[in-house]
Amino acid sequence: MPGPYVIRGSVSLPESELRWRFSRSSGPGGQHVNTSDSRVEVLFDLRATRALPEVWKQRALERLAGRLSDGVVSVRADEHRSQWRNRETAAKRLAGLLAEASAPPPPPRRARRVPRGVVERRLADKRRRAEVKRGRGGGRDWD
Repeated sequence: MPGPYVIRGSVSLPESELRWRFSRSSGPGGQHVNTSDSRVEVLFDLRATRALPEVWKQRALERLAGRLSDGVVSVRADEHRSQWRNRETAAKRLAGLLAEASAPPPPPRRARRVPRGVVERRLADKRRRAEVKRGRGGGRDWD
């Protein structure tokens, strides 16, 4: 599965900047799992990359600060028996993670006036509730 892996638009991760590590998986595979290295871990040096625009890189570094180890982000995959499919899964996860982390922030929410109907329904409900409570007890003489 040769790169590049598209993040968003024309920006992609080149295969040369990805490091792959393989190990034995604890997932499905029966006896086969004890002999093959099907778990995949892809490492991407976010701090040193030149593939991402500088603004995207800064956003991603801030948002992924908890996941980074010396500026390197890692993603693992071991759901499949095949190393090849795990590589595809890990690369897609990494691209999705970087796309989400480098996305621009959402526009700020602007406060709006509360519609009159909402206010009227709330006040009518309060009046109804007060009537129910007022009608419960109190004014009866049990003597």
